[in-house]
Amino acid sequence: MPGVCVVCVCHVGVLLLFWASRADLYRTQYPEDHSEDYRPRTFRDSRGMECDRCCEPGEEPPQNLRVVPHINITILKGEKGESGARGAYGRSGKAGHVGPSGPHGVKGVKGSMGAPGEPCKAHYAAFSVGRKKALHSSDYYQTLVFDTELVNLYKHFNMFTGKFFCYVPGVYFFSLNVHTWNQKETYLHLMKNEQEAAILYAQPSDRSIMQSQSLLLQLARDDQVWVRLYKGERENAVFSDDFDTYINFSGHLIKAQSEG
Repeated sequence: MPGVCVVCVCHVGVLLLFWASRADLYRTQYPEDHSEDYRPRTFRDSRGMECDRCCEPGEEPPQNLRVVPHINITILKGEKGESGARGAYGRSGKAGHVGPSGPHGVKGVKGSMGAPGEPCKAHYAAFSVGRKKALHSSDYYQTLVFDTELVNLYKHFNMFTGKFFCYVPGVYFFSLNVHTWNQKETYLHLMKNEQEAAILYAQPSDRSIMQSQSLLLQLARDDQVWVRLYKGERENAVFSDDFDTYINFSGHLIKAQSEG
């Protein structure tokens, strides 16, 4: 084109290029205009530390950039505090289902033999006594004593008093046998302590007979069992001689109270 200075054209081109480069720099410095296109550049220094550069080296950073501080949370953590008070227990939950039985444990070692125990305590009490002499009752009450000791286990029967003393509480069986005297009444009481427990009676007869009585008694410790003659309106007597035993009185323990 005639009249156009070549030098001027060159200067205009240079200016256009300069302003184009300044426009790119402006978009980088002001990312809020196009925040989606702004990408800060990351640099690593000689120590290996990384930093985000928003400007080129030697350039001043823009004055309107928003600085976002990076805080290391680990340096702000305080010391562990003291444990607080224990709270109240909550409500008990419902009982669960019973679980299956576990396996049997290992059988233990057999223990050593223990010390021997006391021998078995068996309780016995028994007596059997007789009388070979006849007796006529002259008193209202008269104790029948015996002169022949057949069995007297542990001497529980007192031959001098004619009474059996209970040293082993329990149930006992007693029997009394006498021979009546003809034409005379036979009237005896089998006594438990001072109470009549049974009566042996025979009316007067032309013939003498054997008469017996038996019973069970529950005895406590120190109870006494004995026989007495009772004299009523008639003469009372029991027959015997000096050779044979016509009168006998027996008793034995059936079951001790300690056996249940």
